[in-house]
Amino acid sequence: MEERNEPGQTVIDRGIVDLPRVVESLPDETRSAFNRLFHVSETNGEIDPPEHMHRWIERYFGSVDAVLNQHVVKVTNRHTLEATLFNDLRSRRPLEARIPADLADEIARTAPDPFCEPLHNTPADTFGRIEGKHSLTASNIAKYDGFHGVIIFREHDPLAFTGEVVSDAIDVSRQWIQKCHEQDPEAVYPLFMWNCLWKSGASIPHGHAQISLSRGIHYGKVERLRRSAIEYRTEYDRNYFDDLFAVHEALGIGRRFGNIEVMANLTPLKEKEIVLTAAKVDGELSDMIYRVLRCLIEDLNTSSFNLAIWEAPIAETGENWDDMPVVVRIVDRGDPLNRTSDFGAMELYAASVVSSDPFRVADTLWPAIQ
Repeated sequence: MEERNEPGQTVIDRGIVDLPRVVESLPDETRSAFNRLFHVSETNGEIDPPEHMHRWIERYFGSVDAVLNQHVVKVTNRHTLEATLFNDLRSRRPLEARIPADLADEIARTAPDPFCEPLHNTPADTFGRIEGKHSLTASNIAKYDGFHGVIIFREHDPLAFTGEVVSDAIDVSRQWIQKCHEQDPEAVYPLFMWNCLWKSGASIPHGHAQISLSRGIHYGKVERLRRSAIEYRTEYDRNYFDDLFAVHEALGIGRRFGNIEVMANLTPLKEKEIVLTAAKVDGELSDMIYRVLRCLIEDLNTSSFNLAIWEAPIAETGENWDDMPVVVRIVDRGDPLNRTSDFGAMELYAASVVSSDPFRVADTLWPAIQ
């Protein structure tokens, strides 16, 4: 672990497996905030491979010695209980900037699809469609909520989006939310989702996002975060999100750009998760979402991703949302041409297992989104 002093950074040229030592080097106040938010534990895993495996191990891991004793770090958010396991052997691998060469051909072969002619092949909502310059809405034919729409990009290739496309899709989603709320004033809890390519859960490759508006109570993960923030405020009389960003910033994996806070998540759900927080959904946030996505695609080998925008209800509900900002979460879902799923029983029922190192993600992210 080498120290590196730069303007606006507290420390350090290091990785996630060095986290316990990095935390010890933080100023007292920041270290206290870290310990309020996170629990870190370490362990070692040892193996005894037969000689017959040695050549295979050397091919994939460089040497037999590299796998004999493996350092594992588990980071747990004490309040949301999100937890991630990092293996030293996996997290120190370089972050490749390579998208499969045949992916573009595979995407091209999927056209035409129903979204190429949405006016003929997709249903409208009962209030009609919202149209922007680069996208328009359809009503999801198999809904998972009463109001559930699709924002279809006019461009077929889901990776060919520009900043204007992202801004247009988000603007269209705002108009769609308002139309739904006019139809049902009790529908007040919005959720914007963007699943890109097959690994993300997208059933149609054509570029599109989704939007829903729920009633009664927010979606469970959003509500859990709101309650965690309230519990944090009650226990410590501090804003959870302020402390969360301050810790990420002190570690060198969080930075503020204008009114947007960007973090390489310390407890990522899966690979290269990046979290943005903002006061509202606006053009500045849309632009930062675009820049982060382009960095993921062009510099961090991402071709399939999930994105969600969590925000407070659009009308009064009687609930306390005072400390809850807009939260954007973006995660890499791996090579869409690889048939192996990145989610298993561990991720579904225990904790996330992640190969990418948030410190290395941040090192690539900062120069790309300046």
